[in-house]
Amino acid sequence: MLFLTTVAPWLLLAFLGQQVSLSSGARNKHRGADKSVTAAPDKAPRSGDKSAANGRGKFSINNKMQCTWGAKAVGDAVKLSVKCEDREARTKGGVTDIKCEYNGKPQSCAGYKSNNKGFWKQVARAFKKLQGKVCSDESKLVRAGICKRAPRDAHFKLDVSSVNLAQSGEAETHVPPPPQPRATAAAPVKPTACTARVNHLKTAEENCSGSWASVCNFFLTMLQSEDC
Repeated sequence: MLFLTTVAPWLLLAFLGQQVSLSSGARNKHRGADKSVTAAPDKAPRSGDKSAANGRGKFSINNKMQCTWGAKAVGDAVKLSVKCEDREARTKGGVTDIKCEYNGKPQSCAGYKSNNKGFWKQVARAFKKLQGKVCSDESKLVRAGICKRAPRDAHFKLDVSSVNLAQSGEAETHVPPPPQPRATAAAPVKPTACTARVNHLKTAEENCSGSWASVCNFFLTMLQSEDC
């Protein structure tokens, strides 16, 4: 009897300790399950294409027009915006500014993500090779060498509707027409010696009658200083 009185409290304490341990383990397991469920939102996919942000560069057309280009993700595609400027043409005339866009889906090319830096370097070289075809030839694609075997839509194609040109006209010099000669009044015809002689004869016939007319005419003719 003394033995049971001494051992019973110890057995009771051991039983209670086991129950507390089992209860604590169950709570920790439940908390771990909750953490695994709530951690999922952190792994949700993000929208946009960070690889496109690395695409930008410069090139020139015939060493006159300076151009810049930059890439931007638009949905499941990538847009290349091109801007060119020729400051010399602003004074001499000609095309001063060119703007256009190229669209493509480089995500279908394996090298776009595996070697993104090399991809954009090859795009920059492709622009330099196009030269005068930039923003003007729809059939010329901007291709990256590492995407040679990729589908056609992986390369960038010109959007014709986006092309915008600005042109400055050449300075025109207007030459005034030569002045037209003004009409001048006809100079009065001076009577010559012959006409004056005829007038003298007429005067003699009017004022001298009969045989005196020839005598009067003789004297009037004598007054002439020039011969006819």
